[in-house]
Amino acid sequence: MTNMRGVDRVNRAFSGISTFLRANYCEDIAQLQAEMAIFGVPFDEASPFMPGTRMAPRSIREHSMRFSPSGFYDIARQQHFLASEITDGKIQDVGDIDILPTNLSQTMENISAMTRQLRRKGVIAVAMGGDHSVSYPLIRGIEEPVHVIQFDAHLDFAPVQHEMHYTNGQPFRHIAALPQVKSLTQVGIRSLRVRPGEIADAQAQGSRIVPVNDFRQCSPQQIAALLPAGEKCYVSIDIDVLDMALVPGCVSAEPDGLSYAQLRDTLCALAERMDIIGFDLVEVNPLLDVATGMTSYLAAHTMVEFMGHIFAHR
Repeated sequence: MTNMRGVDRVNRAFSGISTFLRANYCEDIAQLQAEMAIFGVPFDEASPFMPGTRMAPRSIREHSMRFSPSGFYDIARQQHFLASEITDGKIQDVGDIDILPTNLSQTMENISAMTRQLRRKGVIAVAMGGDHSVSYPLIRGIEEPVHVIQFDAHLDFAPVQHEMHYTNGQPFRHIAALPQVKSLTQVGIRSLRVRPGEIADAQAQGSRIVPVNDFRQCSPQQIAALLPAGEKCYVSIDIDVLDMALVPGCVSAEPDGLSYAQLRDTLCALAERMDIIGFDLVEVNPLLDVATGMTSYLAAHTMVEFMGHIFAHR
C-alpha cells in the first residue's frame, strides 16, 4: 500500500501521481485491507461508433484530485462526508484492469476476476469505464445474489446479430440472464433509438423499465422502493442518463435527460435503502469533452457524492 498524499504537502489538483481522491494505492489485491476499492476499466473496443472511453479512468482520477482526501461538506445537509475514509485507508485505489487489445475473452475474464476477488474479501467494488459493455463481466464476477439497477438513456438490450455478442448495446441482455441477478431495473430510458424488440425482450426476461417520464413522476425514495430494502444491490451509471447539455464528453448523449440533482438524489436514496456492494460509471469520453474536462469532473463528482452516502449509511 502506498500513501499517495505524502507528508506535509499542499497537493494542488495539478500535482502528484493520480489515484482517485489521492487514495492509497494497493497493487496486490491479496494484501488489500479496505472497505471499498476503486479501479479503472479502460476498454472501448465494444463501442461501435466513436472510441475514446478507454481514456476515462485516467481523466476521472485526475479530476477527482480537485476534491479533498478529507472529504466534502454538503452545505444543504450540513454534513461532512468521507471525512476519514480516504486517510484511514477504508477506500483504496487498486489500479486498472489489464486490457488485452483484440483478446476480448481474456479481457472480460480479467474484469470478472477483479470483482470476484474484491467481493470474496467483502470489499465494495467501484469501477470506472470504459464503455458500457464492461458492466457484464463486472457483474458476472459477483457470486452472491444481487439486484441490479441501471441508469441510462438506452436499454442496452440489443439482440445478437452477425455474431456480435458483446457490444456496448448488449450488456443488460446478458446481465439479466445471470443466475445471481435477482432483478434488473432500468431507469431513465428515453432514446428514440431503442427498438420495440429490445423492450419486449427486456420485459420478457423480467426487467422493470422506468422511462424518463415515469421517473419524473416519482420521488427518489419511490424509485429506490422498487427494490427490496436491505438486500445487496449493484448500480450501473451510464453518464448519458444525464441530459446531453451536461455531458459533452459522451458520444451517446441524448436530449431530455435527468438533471444532476435527480440522479444524485436517487443514488442517495438507494444508498440509504440498499446494501450497495458495487457500482460502475461508464461512457465518459475525454477525447470528445470540452477543454475544462467537465464530463470527467461531473463523473468524479457523481462518484464522490455516491460514495459519501454509501459510507454514511453503512
